[in-house]
Amino acid sequence: MNLVRVRNMMFISPSKGKMSFDEAFKDIVGYMQEMPGIPYRLIIGTDSQLREDACFVTAIVIHRVGKGGRYYYTKENERMGRSLKQRIFFEAAKSLGIASRLAEKLAQNGYGDLNVEIHLDIGQNGETKDLIREIVGMVTGTGFEAKIKPDAYGATKVADKHSK
Repeated sequence: MNLVRVRNMMFISPSKGKMSFDEAFKDIVGYMQEMPGIPYRLIIGTDSQLREDACFVTAIVIHRVGKGGRYYYTKENERMGRSLKQRIFFEAAKSLGIASRLAEKLAQNGYGDLNVEIHLDIGQNGETKDLIREIVGMVTGTGFEAKIKPDAYGATKVADKHSK
């Protein structure tokens, strides 16, 4: 995913409304600075629903471990075929594009050690089980941690909630 495209995306914060990628990033950093001694997890997950077009929702979750969190999401419609495999790869690519941009900005702002997780809408049960090795390999090959169902709540709960 093009970095210029990520930078121009609009995100929605349920508590703060519409914001640019840079505004969401600034809010994430501000949130971490409120309680600096606590561990944080930064999670990116994408889910899609097939309609006339495919509706893709990518969520960014900043989880203050044991103390709640915040999230931001972006929604895009894409014309594509009905292939589940194609959609799952596209979901992973969307998450990777945003995660790469976030990781770059985190490193530039002194947060390069923050672990970034990609939550994937795939699991051991159902049609996606045959894609696990390929998709997880794609994510871990780029240096990010990959989580699948049932541990992939960034995709299966947060993004899913807004893709319907």
